[in-house]
Amino acid sequence: MPLVNLNQLYKDAYVNKYAIGAFNVDTLAMCRAVLEVSQKNRSPVILMFSEGSRAFMHPGNIKDLIENISQDITIPFAIHLDHGRSIESCISCIDEGFTSVMIDASKYSFEENVRITKQVVEYAHKHNVTVEAEVGCVEASKKDEDNFYTDPDVAIRFIKETGCDSLAVSIGTGHGLMKFKEDEKPQLRFDILEKINEKLPYFPLVLHGSSSISPSLLEDFNKYGGNIKTAKGIDEALLSKAASINVCKINIGTDFRMSYITGLREALAKNSDKFTPRTFLTPALEKIKECVDYKQNHIFNSVNRIKEE
Repeated sequence: MPLVNLNQLYKDAYVNKYAIGAFNVDTLAMCRAVLEVSQKNRSPVILMFSEGSRAFMHPGNIKDLIENISQDITIPFAIHLDHGRSIESCISCIDEGFTSVMIDASKYSFEENVRITKQVVEYAHKHNVTVEAEVGCVEASKKDEDNFYTDPDVAIRFIKETGCDSLAVSIGTGHGLMKFKEDEKPQLRFDILEKINEKLPYFPLVLHGSSSISPSLLEDFNKYGGNIKTAKGIDEALLSKAASINVCKINIGTDFRMSYITGLREALAKNSDKFTPRTFLTPALEKIKECVDYKQNHIFNSVNRIKEE
């Protein structure tokens, strides 16, 4: 099973101007669906677990479970902890066999963020695990605050002081359904990426809160019982441009999960006389396969990056 350290993937992504998709998975079946599409597309990929989804998935056995379902997978992939909130959480994932962790100490002062991140980096690197950290605050509701956008000079200093392997930066993306205000024109601060790239070429950056949430997805989601009135995601062209600079990892959660629930709701509505779980779960998995396939082909530009053996 080609389970890898992310540093093995980042350099190629940077040099060849593409991004690796990181998908927020919640079940073993979702993991398999993401891997199957990535195998077909010959695209590297990242299975990403939040602390909540890891707890749901039976922590301690996740790596072993994924090894069992991926024995026929030949493309490289990583198992990544998203937004680890403590040193202890990251260490637990490293000990379990995750190949990448994110320590998110961005809510603290710069000095405290550095201190916490350095401790995780020291432990992780002893175990051949990559560490992602964050400077700035990727929350759409805080865009008007002074510390929303990542300061390039602060980011460069942080990278040098902590030794982290990648950095999540705030350039205008945001978690949740409303990544921009309804009357706001979607745009990203590419100048931040370019300044960091000028000072630290080859260093991989990460975008959080990067779901696109198309109008058609929102319509389908609501058609079978959903109740989300509006959503505003990231323009696909903006994400592709970011990948062409130095963004090597793009996180996808919202529209990936919405796709799953859309397929599930539709199957439930159309099969009211059925009770076998796979009748409903299979269409849900097909929806996320479509999501992964579309993004790898049309946004990340990551298709056919892994040569056939």
